[in-house]
Amino acid sequence: MKEQTAKESRKRIGLLGGTFDPIHIGHLILAQEAYENFDLDRVLLMPTGHSYFKDTREEKVSDPAVRLEMTLEAAAGDPRFAVSDLEVLRPGNSYTAETLTELHAKDPEASYFYIVGADTLCIMRKWYQPQTIFDLCTVIAAVRDDQTDTETFCREAEALRADFGAKIEMLPARNIDLSSTEIRARVRAGLPIRYMVNAPVEAYITSHGLYTS
Repeated sequence: MKEQTAKESRKRIGLLGGTFDPIHIGHLILAQEAYENFDLDRVLLMPTGHSYFKDTREEKVSDPAVRLEMTLEAAAGDPRFAVSDLEVLRPGNSYTAETLTELHAKDPEASYFYIVGADTLCIMRKWYQPQTIFDLCTVIAAVRDDQTDTETFCREAEALRADFGAKIEMLPARNIDLSSTEIRARVRAGLPIRYMVNAPVEAYITSHGLYTS
């Protein structure tokens, strides 16, 4: 049997962050497709602690502990996924650069793959410490043909490679038209959310009376 080199044997860890209010099947399908297409050892699902991008949202973001519990419910029993409480426990705003720095400090031999939507990639140069982000991970950009301006995406990806030495891979993504905003609205309206979230998350939302007002 061929002996693996140190580089070949490094763990390949995907990282999918988000508000997850609530986490839904679109998130899980994206995590699954990244896992399969990039030969990942596991995908870390990481709910944000305090998301400064959502500060202006009229409907307040649910408590971080609640979103963490829903994420744990969503990932339970699937060995491909793990849940990280790193951003939930960190005080202050959640910054991807700090998250990746901390992950590398804990496991410096791992290779990290940060999973984002194509629209997110196009604004990442405006994030806190973008050079740190691109130094510490490969970005997997999920591209949906019903949402993505391919020309704009490709132009920005090349600019990020030139400006930051970014490592960017494209992941063709399924056109799943589903959002946490829609799910919350359906709960408030008394409509079913089955098949939009997995069963444990649905049960958690119901038992805790989330999104009803």
